[in-house]
Amino acid sequence: MTSHDMAGKRYWLIGAGDGLGKALAHRLSRAGVELIVSARSMDKLTRLVDELPGKAFAQSVDIADDASVRAAAKAVGEIDGVVLLAGVYWPFGARDWNADQAVEMADINFTGFIRVLGQVVPQFVERDAGHIVITSSLTGFRGLPGSIGYTASKAATMSLAECMYADLRKTGLRVQVANPGFIKTQLTDKNNFAMPFIMDPDAAAQEIFTLMQSDRFKKSFPTLFSLLFRASQFLPDWLYFRIFS
Repeated sequence: MTSHDMAGKRYWLIGAGDGLGKALAHRLSRAGVELIVSARSMDKLTRLVDELPGKAFAQSVDIADDASVRAAAKAVGEIDGVVLLAGVYWPFGARDWNADQAVEMADINFTGFIRVLGQVVPQFVERDAGHIVITSSLTGFRGLPGSIGYTASKAATMSLAECMYADLRKTGLRVQVANPGFIKTQLTDKNNFAMPFIMDPDAAAQEIFTLMQSDRFKKSFPTLFSLLFRASQFLPDWLYFRIFS
């Protein structure tokens, strides 16, 4: 299997202010990648740039806003790759529907990715070169109770990556999707239930870094926990929903 050396390459990380995004920024910087780190909070980005060992720049962006995305993409300029890590999360089910939070999860976790890719992909296609890394989730494999907004947005993100891979796999572009389980971040701090196999951000970042170096399209982790979600796709509806809801 080919191992891709990213040293000296220029990557745009979106959602780098906290948690997994921040941990991945550190991992890529140690590997010699030049970074443009983005999030909504410029204060967090400025602190992150100061911490990173390699060349890095901060560029604020709100991926829920078309004009903000266009302006950020113009400021960032030519890149070798983009990593989409931004996400928001509130746990609630259909009987406790929060309209504003549901829309924000869809708008950040999925539509926001579409906005960014709309600025980046045409340039990659024109050059026949570029690397696209999308972060989805194990929850995207099948519907779950108490997860209106988040699970649906992650299923959409996973499908987006699959469609892009189908279109671009025979070109000079690389498309990859990472599907992590629970990661100890400010998002999972909102959960009041047991979270099996929960990972720290550095360990999850290493999983994504390993994926980025490879030719694999998809990586779901942690491995044992991911088997449960992947296997669930083969259960008939009557059995799946009896077990999981």
